[in-house]
Amino acid sequence: MSIPVIAAGGIMNGTGIAAALMLGADAAQIGTAFLACEESGASTLHREALFSDDARQTTLTRAFSGRLARTIRIESAEAPDSRTRDIAPYPAQNWLTGTLRSAALAQGRKDLIPLYAGQSASMLHHRGATDLLQALIAETDEAFARAAGLARNIP
Repeated sequence: MSIPVIAAGGIMNGTGIAAALMLGADAAQIGTAFLACEESGASTLHREALFSDDARQTTLTRAFSGRLARTIRIESAEAPDSRTRDIAPYPAQNWLTGTLRSAALAQGRKDLIPLYAGQSASMLHHRGATDLLQALIAETDEAFARAAGLARNIP
């Protein structure tokens, strides 16, 4: 019985997809690039943050939900993590911070909401899902074509 392997994490373009597939993955999962698209359920504030210079620095935190997640680095996410005993387990922490997150979003306070982002968020280019998907297909095809050309030149 074969178990499919899905590559995930840090894949932002067709080159990453092609590399994952060439290394044996059956599929590639892309998160942050689609999260940044207008069609995603992310708030406008979150999507704008993904395209800002802030997205160059990410951190792992349990502060918002109780589960470990990567977010754009903000002080409010890092401070509680230095005192992990003060963070409730998931889903309690998620429930406890829910009202704060809603109020912060309504006030445009990106310093108090989780701005989920992968390590490669600074590589984002596309704001629409259609444009992103078309670019991913073209870039993946180009990467496979380059690899095939290189393989033909190997003695």
